[in-house]
Order: sequence, then structure tokens, then C-alpha cells
Amino acid sequence: MTANLLGVLNQLANLKQLNKGKLTEIIKESLYVAIAKKLNPENELEIILNFNTGTIIAKFKRFVVIRDNFLGEISLEEAKKYDRFIEIGETISVEMSVSDFEPKIIKNARKSIQEKIKALEEERILFDYEKQKNQIVTGKIRSTDFNGYIVDLGYADALLPTDEQVDDEYYKINDLIKSYVVNIRKNRKNVIVILSRTHPEFVKKLFESEIPEIATKAIEIKKIVREPGIRTKVCVESLNENIDAAGSCFGPKGIRIEQIRKELHGEQIDIVVWDNSPEQLIANAIGSDLVDKVYLAARGNFARVIVDAGNKNLAIGRKGKNVKLASKLTEYKLDIYTQDEFEDKISEERRIMSHITELDGMTSKIAETLKLHGYTSVEDIFEASLDEMLRIEGIGEKTAEKLKESAKYF
Repeated sequence: MTANLLGVLNQLANLKQLNKGKLTEIIKESLYVAIAKKLNPENELEIILNFNTGTIIAKFKRFVVIRDNFLGEISLEEAKKYDRFIEIGETISVEMSVSDFEPKIIKNARKSIQEKIKALEEERILFDYEKQKNQIVTGKIRSTDFNGYIVDLGYADALLPTDEQVDDEYYKINDLIKSYVVNIRKNRKNVIVILSRTHPEFVKKLFESEIPEIATKAIEIKKIVREPGIRTKVCVESLNENIDAAGSCFGPKGIRIEQIRKELHGEQIDIVVWDNSPEQLIANAIGSDLVDKVYLAARGNFARVIVDAGNKNLAIGRKGKNVKLASKLTEYKLDIYTQDEFEDKISEERRIMSHITELDGMTSKIAETLKLHGYTSVEDIFEASLDEMLRIEGIGEKTAEKLKESAKYF
């Protein structure tokens, strides 16, 4: 345990940002435990360490005996070299450089120091993680394996797991990458920070960094829903009547939103302006320029969205992503219809809910006959073919045609 080692430990403390005071305690404690095994409590062992001078000294008392048998004793002959008047039974205080102790003591102390320094480093990493948690960090791709990308954050290694990666995003060794800190895993060997590029909060932090009005709370992000790599909807509300929420998010000539899209490798981002009216919020989530009307169900979170035929595909979105995300954002089950489809749907539901007795030209006798053959609702008559109706005993051609016509325009 030499001055050279102290220098290495000092550099380690600076490189790993370890607390030098705790590092000093670790070295002193490890040496104390290793050396104390060769002494008794009465020897009053003390470890003195000085990083400035690069010295480590063990100071302890040795009892004067005729012939010494262990480290805590000193022979009378040897003791008189220090004090010619000293007698047996007295003590003499000595200082020994740690490097002068037997190799086994030093080896045990080294092992203990290494284990405790690792624990100290893990403690600091955990502390740094707590500061970085729920934040965006930037690191360099160090390697890749079946678990995902290993990212060097400077103070720790991090893992970007495969299930936290965006499809179609690929990185090479030494590429810089931004990610969101979501978790930490500690095992017997080390501590690994877990990253994500799919988490909605990753988008939120990008908005906070690019849009000052969000960072200063003048604009509030109400909710974010995301299909990573494809589309994200960000619902925002201005808390200042003089600030346009959507305009601020887009920025001059759309520069702010483009910076965010660039980091997300071109992912589509929709800015949805919050509204207290569910109908208007749903329209905003789908795209207010696409929506003609929104009808809410009397019960439950269901809504029907009416659009022009030419806008239906846009309202639904590629692979249904637009309406799916709008549904998640608004927490309403949304169905997209053109006006004609909506009217047909309403007619169908009205026919299903209406009994055959409500049809024009229906008599109680005919209704009873139809009921015996399984026809109870107007929809049953509407769906039945004329031939099927004519096969019912007691139903003539004129009656069947009249009932079919009545059901069609019910």
C-alpha cells in the first residue's frame, strides 16, 4: 500500500466522481480490520492517511516483553533501541508504513478496499440516477447484444432494451443517442440504467426543451398518446389567453415541431388543442378540418364522428392509427361515418329496436304469424328476402311486398 496506490485511488475518485471523504474512510477501515487481526484492543491501533503526502501510517502501542511473539509486542532488546530506560510491561508507541506489513495483510486490505469502492461507486450511480430519473440523457452507443444497445452515459453504462426501441431506428457503435431514463436494475455485478425512446414522456421532455412556453408552464401538456415511430398526439392547453397553444408548439414556420420530429426520425406529431367540450375535443383529436359533426352516446364513452366521404380515410388514418390515438387521447370509443353511412346506421338501429307491430299495414294476426316464424323486429323484415316471406303460410305476395316496403322506409 504505497503512495503510488494512493495516487491511483485519488485519480479514481476524481474520474468516478466518488466522495473523497468516504474513500478515505474505506481505506482506513479496510486497513484497520486487516491489521487489527494481528493486534489486541489494548494496542490502540490507529490508521493515519494523508492524500497530500501520499502516506499511510499504522500507529499503535507495543508491549515490552522478554521475547516478542506477535505484532503487538516488542522485545526488551528492541525496545531499548528507542528508549534505553524502558522496562518490561511498559508500552512504546510505534508508527509503521503500511507497506512494511506482511503481504497477506496488505492483500486482505486491498480486496476489502476494492469491494467497498465498487459499492461506493454503485451508491453514487444510484444517486446520479435519481437525479436523472424521468429526464432525457445523451450517451454514446458502446456495444450491442441480444438485450439491446449498451450506451455509455459517462458516469454509468445504460441499456436501451429492444422493447424500448422504435421500430426502424438503427444505430452504429459510437453514435450519439438521446433517450429517456425510465428505470434502474441492480444485480450482483453492477448497476444498469434503463433507457427508452418509445415512452410518451420522452416526447414530453422534448417539447419542454424546444418550446419555452411549455417549460415556463404558460402552456400545459394535458396528455400524450403515441404509436412510436408512426404518430403521436399531444394535447395542449394555454394557461395564458394571450398565448396560442398550437402556434407556440409549431413555432415560426414550424421550426420547433420540426426539431422534435427530427429527433424522432420523422414521426408524425399532431398538436391537439384542449377543449372542455367532449365533442370539440374529439373533433380536435381527429382533425377539426376533417370533422363535420360529433354525436355522443346517451350513456357511456361512445361517440360517432361524421366526416365527408373524401376525408374518411384521413380521419381513420393509416392502419387506423389516427382514430385509435384520438380514442386513447379523448377516452371515447370512436366510430367514423360519412353522413349517408350514419343515416343508414341510425335506420338500422331503429329497425332493430322497433317491434314489427310498428310497421304500416301490420295487423295483429299477421304479427302473430310472423312471430311464430321468428320475425319480431322491423330489422328482421328488412333483412328477409321476398321469397322467405312468401314461404310463411298466411303471408301473400301483396302483404309481403307491402311489409318489405314499409320496413325499407321505416
